[in-house]
Amino acid sequence: MTDWYLAELNVATAVDDMESATMKGFVDRLDEINALAEEASGFVWRLKTETGNATDISLFPDQPRLIVNLSVWENFEALSDYVFKTAHLELLQNRHAWFEVSREATFVMWWIPADGPMPTAEQAWERLELLRKMGPTPAAFPLKRRFAAPV
Repeated sequence: MTDWYLAELNVATAVDDMESATMKGFVDRLDEINALAEEASGFVWRLKTETGNATDISLFPDQPRLIVNLSVWENFEALSDYVFKTAHLELLQNRHAWFEVSREATFVMWWIPADGPMPTAEQAWERLELLRKMGPTPAAFPLKRRFAAPV
């Protein structure tokens, strides 16, 4: 068993309401992509509501179109394989059709103890804010500047 798991948060602001025609191409594939994640090798957990996804989780009432995706993986390779070697890549490549471009970091990773609790959306947001303020550190890092799990 692994002593540490890799947590990741990515956020995006939808260009329109989830029920809109603009967002249909994204919304129509949510169940498929979420199921693909849960079946992926190395998947541990993801934040979701009774609906099976996280699009209705609102961290900030004044930002109703902010989408939160929080998941936990056994390691970076498992996360990377899911993101870049499955149908998830198609959505990633088309993200500009559904989500606003951000000048700030929208993706962050950090290590959590494998025997500990799963992170909350609020805790994950704090990690993203840490990355935005401090840059890459072992406590909050982006894809291009990864840190190894603690020893």
